[in-house]
Amino acid sequence: MQTLPIISINIWEMLYALLNLLILYLLVKKFLYQPVKKMLASRQATIDNDYKQAEDAKEKAFSDQKLYEEKLSHAEEEADSLLQSAVLSAQRRESEILADAKEKADGILRQAEANAELELKKAEETIREEIISVGTVMAEKLLKREVSAQDHKDMIDTFLDNIGE
Repeated sequence: MQTLPIISINIWEMLYALLNLLILYLLVKKFLYQPVKKMLASRQATIDNDYKQAEDAKEKAFSDQKLYEEKLSHAEEEADSLLQSAVLSAQRRESEILADAKEKADGILRQAEANAELELKKAEETIREEIISVGTVMAEKLLKREVSAQDHKDMIDTFLDNIGE
């Protein structure tokens, strides 16, 4: 019985392809995934630190408010004129502290979110560029020549035509 050479399986070519895939996986993992993971962990630590600072500022504002309220309760024993000025001053100070703490906390949160979003976009763009670069280098090595823009377009058109069939 005659065998068709088109359907035959070459074990060595399959092992060579699997070895290439394994090497590519290890390179991508070492040079892309781990550095990006470290960068994201660093950004997360920065964001966590910003959240902690915001929470500390909020706690300080509440402790300042409580401290002032204690002073206010002692001021009630003083004369009516001192009481009225202390109440007005306390309310003004309280609102300033809370507004300032809220403003700082909101600013820190907005900055942290903006930084996180910017870093995520940068990481995505870097990964995209690295994948394109690695894919182009692999294609060049597989084809043993440099791929021009026109060659690249022709390959994509041929691939899309073959998918349609």
